[in-house]
Amino acid sequence: MNDDGDFRIRPYRPDDRDGVAHVCLLTARAGGDATGVYSDDSLMPDVYALPYVDRAPEFAWVVVTGSPERVVGYVIGVPDTAEFIDWWGSEYLPVFDARHPEAAPPTEANPAYSEASLIADGRNPERMRIPELADYPAHLHIDLLPEAQRRGLGRRLVDTLRAALAEAGVSALHLGYAAENENAGAFYARLGFHPLPSSTETAPRVGIATA
Repeated sequence: MNDDGDFRIRPYRPDDRDGVAHVCLLTARAGGDATGVYSDDSLMPDVYALPYVDRAPEFAWVVVTGSPERVVGYVIGVPDTAEFIDWWGSEYLPVFDARHPEAAPPTEANPAYSEASLIADGRNPERMRIPELADYPAHLHIDLLPEAQRRGLGRRLVDTLRAALAEAGVSALHLGYAAENENAGAFYARLGFHPLPSSTETAPRVGIATA
């Protein structure tokens, strides 16, 4: 376990699940708080966080602080995106559909990424089948609350996942991020991620070797 003051990185445990969902919600609006943006605050974690820790908890790490511990960040990933897509379609999609049968009317926040679009993405795991998947089979999501940022924890989380993927025989990974989140783009560039051929200005997509 790594330490940075009162912030510690450790492997994900099942009792971290709610904490991961909470961090996802608080960072889901281009890095900012998405609480109340959609009719159901569980919607964003149900698409972009919880399927990962359910399917591949061995490729998840959390940043915790305090006693009792509080989750303030995470990195989550899957080593084989193609397999993850198949699992999502056969096993996770029925669960997601039951939890989110239809989009509610827009909230006052009226986000550009609408609730209908978010639910559509939850129902369409094929969106993850990028053209470069054969060369970049793994993918990740990483989020840190503001209190845990600018401490080197993000780099250490990514390096931890890359090392685990390399040990598992995975050669490279990719990720996408919101175009309006310029801080995220700068962060990935500092870590050595490079744009993939399928990346666009409105849907940036970057990749990196695991070793």
